[in-house]
Amino acid sequence: MPILNFETSRWDQRPRKNTSRFQMVGSNSNALKSANPDPKVSQRGSSSADLDRGIVSDEDDDDANQEAGMNPSVSTAEKKKKRKRSKKKKTKTGTLPATELKQTSPPRVLVSSLFPSEYPAGELVPYENMSRTTDEESRYNSRLWDEDFLADYRQAAEIHRQVRQYAQKELIYPGASLLTIAEGIEDGIRALSGHHGLEVGDGLKASMGFPTGLCLNNIAAHWTPNPGGKDVILQKNDVLKVDFGVHVNGRIVDSAFTVAFDPTYDPLLAAVKAATNTGIMHAGVDARMSEIGAAIQEVMESYEVEIAGKVFPVKAVRNITGHDILRYHIHGGKQIPFVKNNSRDKMEEGEVFAIETFGSTGKGYLDDDMGNYGYGRQDDVSAANLHLSSAKSLLKTIDANFGTIVFCRRYLERLGVKNYLLGMRSLIDNGIVQSYGPLVDVKGSYVAQFEHTVLLHSGGKEVISRGDDY
Repeated sequence: MPILNFETSRWDQRPRKNTSRFQMVGSNSNALKSANPDPKVSQRGSSSADLDRGIVSDEDDDDANQEAGMNPSVSTAEKKKKRKRSKKKKTKTGTLPATELKQTSPPRVLVSSLFPSEYPAGELVPYENMSRTTDEESRYNSRLWDEDFLADYRQAAEIHRQVRQYAQKELIYPGASLLTIAEGIEDGIRALSGHHGLEVGDGLKASMGFPTGLCLNNIAAHWTPNPGGKDVILQKNDVLKVDFGVHVNGRIVDSAFTVAFDPTYDPLLAAVKAATNTGIMHAGVDARMSEIGAAIQEVMESYEVEIAGKVFPVKAVRNITGHDILRYHIHGGKQIPFVKNNSRDKMEEGEVFAIETFGSTGKGYLDDDMGNYGYGRQDDVSAANLHLSSAKSLLKTIDANFGTIVFCRRYLERLGVKNYLLGMRSLIDNGIVQSYGPLVDVKGSYVAQFEHTVLLHSGGKEVISRGDDY
């Protein structure tokens, strides 16, 4: 989910949310190894132990007979008879144990049930320069995050992987309704987390990290279906950006991908995927935002795409950025531009970043469009001067169910909230709630996006949302 670029002054006060498989950076260091070297196993398998099927072996029968003082000269035929009768042992319930638990389609099995011991790690990439890592730094790193930090993040990432892979296989196809895709993704997140968000405060335990973004063609970011709006049907020649987040206890995984059914757009998707992986490759402790942005732009703009006989250079979008992620806040204070820049910011150990890029066949600069994507509670703005009763009631609902997590109208109406537009207008006018609208490039252009969430450990970075799909 992108944030508007700091370089353009009119966006300063308006923080916004808006791949073949990446090859791991080569390194001879053993400082950081994946707990699950096979990504397919780590993303889809279960770590539960094999169940005892109660098989009694021939040796068990013989030993038992001897210990009981039975005549060892009993005929072989009689032995076989006895073994046949006692071949399998039943459980206390009278039936054999169930087989290994697997995910269903649509996904409805709790991720916590699939991974009872621990959640799979993301892609673990050692830093190229390991000389800065000392034992003292490693000890300090253990104090950067609380004990549930990695478990929460890895659970959220596994939910994201399973839901998006289901969406790619079953939900996203020409002729599909964007509302059906959004609801299918969100129902999957709620089911796999075990938090359906209908009870007060339940959505703050685990749920969507922000509304599902489904942006077509020149719409780059911040579009989601709204109640009462005209249903949009996905067409074969569309370029669709799918951007959604999952949070567990406020730890937000932000990841996005682009789908195109027409191979015409393959070079555009390849450019953006390569640019995002370049950003990930350059990310790390002490990495400078200026250098990351320059590297992203160089890779992105080395591509071009031919559409209807005309060649378009792929341009890095220059007025939105990647960003750091804080607890219950999709955007922190740091930004990662997709272009060469003069930022003096560095990445620091213990931080979490959404590394994303947008490439466009248009002008590479986004403008506001009509419509509403969602709302975000500004927790640094007091509500003491709020007088409208409907606004006070709505704010109470927002604080109890979403806090500072970005939400949309569909989520409010799912809770049964009605006639909220006047109260919402009052909250927006008082600066208590921020409203977000679609961001678009010029009509007729096409924009693609890819994004991953990265955790910065002391000895390497964990691409927490990495999967075998991108």
